[in-house]
Amino acid sequence: MKDISEIRNDFPILGRTVYGKPLIYFDNGATTQKPVCVVDAVREVYTSYNGNIHRGVHAMSDLTSEAFENAREKVRRFINAAEKEEIIFTSGTTGSINAVAFSFGERFIRPGDEVVISALEHHANIVPWQMMCSRKKAVLKVIPVNDSGELILEEYRNLLSEKTKIVAVTQVSNALGTIVPLDKIIKDAHALDIPVLVDGAQGIQHGNVDVTALDCDFYVFSGHKIYGPTGIGVLYGKKKWLSDLPPWQGGGDMVDKVTFEETTYNELPFKFEAGTMNYAGAIGMGAALDYVSGLGRNDIAQREKMLLDYASQRLTAVKGLKIYGTSPDKIPTISFLLDGIHQYDTGMVLDKMGIAVRTGTHCAQPVMARFGIEGTVRMSMSFYNTTEEIDTLGMGIEKIIRMFT
Repeated sequence: MKDISEIRNDFPILGRTVYGKPLIYFDNGATTQKPVCVVDAVREVYTSYNGNIHRGVHAMSDLTSEAFENAREKVRRFINAAEKEEIIFTSGTTGSINAVAFSFGERFIRPGDEVVISALEHHANIVPWQMMCSRKKAVLKVIPVNDSGELILEEYRNLLSEKTKIVAVTQVSNALGTIVPLDKIIKDAHALDIPVLVDGAQGIQHGNVDVTALDCDFYVFSGHKIYGPTGIGVLYGKKKWLSDLPPWQGGGDMVDKVTFEETTYNELPFKFEAGTMNYAGAIGMGAALDYVSGLGRNDIAQREKMLLDYASQRLTAVKGLKIYGTSPDKIPTISFLLDGIHQYDTGMVLDKMGIAVRTGTHCAQPVMARFGIEGTVRMSMSFYNTTEEIDTLGMGIEKIIRMFT
């Protein structure tokens, strides 16, 4: 892995100031910053070869189509999918989950059937299933969590039955940082021939993801969470499932033949990519995956573990600070509250110090309800953060405590 100063030079925004203070960016769970290579890749699309994909016989269209399909292959390699046709480009994790919830519901869900999710989910992996269950008169079941923010697997196993048609769980809690034991979740579901969707929005950027080894049936993530552009995401699905699911959108490029009597659909993956795709975003995401691979995903995981350990020790030492989510298996994310100080006040004062954190419910209101709180302050780190930045955060928190007491 490159030296940290070299890495930080790859991200120009990290060199800016906020309110006259050096920017300390601890909101990577919301979105990551972008290396120059990603910005350059998107710029090159629009300055060198921009043309609508799959629809032209001219050079610009051919060049853009080739770059777009090369990005699909990069995604396939990055998550070790068996075939390129199993990679569907979407608008992001939310779009991917909505797509599966709609299509799977239309094809497989009947009144009285059950869908299992967990109490750790982001709203994006709750609401689409609620909508589908309401439409199809199905039942939503929820895996509970313990006081450490971990799923209670015994309760999960008790939820599974012949009525369960799909399990949809997060790989990592965005609110607490808890890593979910996907191997056990998937094994137990597959023992009953139940497919599993994994929300990888908070997992894809923090280590190796191998969908073949995981044996998950669907895996979804967003480009902007892994140093790529916004507005682009991925739906991986096993070919046997994608072949059997109906399209969730209709339009150009996803069709084979259209008459006023009927329409036949294109082959995979195109039958799920209606209209003009965000090809510049996909190409930019491909550049981001190349960048991450170049740094080394094992090296990234090792560095982020060091940062998590350092930050946990530093914040635990602060009197009046309580951490929520204390599982030993976590990504470099820490959610906390200060005694008697509202999370928004903490976040706003830290902002004036140049420190960016996230405050509120983190689109995970059921998680907050489980712990009886209105929200938290969340620091979410990346490999480009430093121990010096963590020390500055710790001193900033101690200053806030003195200000409010």
